[in-house]
Amino acid sequence: MAQEIERKFLVNGEFKNEAFKETRITQGYLSSVPERTVRVRVKGEKGFITIKGIGDASGASRYEWEKEIPVKEVKELLEICEPGVIDKTRYLVKHGDHTYEVDEFYGDNEGLVIAEVELQSADESFEKPQWLGEEVTGEVRYYNSMLMKTPYKEWK
Repeated sequence: MAQEIERKFLVNGEFKNEAFKETRITQGYLSSVPERTVRVRVKGEKGFITIKGIGDASGASRYEWEKEIPVKEVKELLEICEPGVIDKTRYLVKHGDHTYEVDEFYGDNEGLVIAEVELQSADESFEKPQWLGEEVTGEVRYYNSMLMKTPYKEWK
């Protein structure tokens, strides 16, 4: 089984000048239950379907399976997705030995910026850039599948 191990943080500060790539992403969910989220997305010029399992106790590790599919099929599947679409730009930022994926959200999630770093093991150390803020790993409300249900603009 493919296992994803990542830590998630809020972003406090300027990071865009350090980014080496940026990609617009639009995604929807065919299933958003925590035990099996099924997502379709257009990422730049490519389409993907992804299935994720429930996370471990820390929220840092969970099963993930992804397959590239034609963009035309993603657009068809977006029509039958659960209500709410995630729209964001993903910036790739190299820092130390790791690449951070920094997502800047739009629409109902405008103002939210989250960074994720993928790790080889749960206890792997990594350098934290200056713009990295509070850790939110395992906080369910920051999952994209939850942001489509309760967007950032609705938080108190």
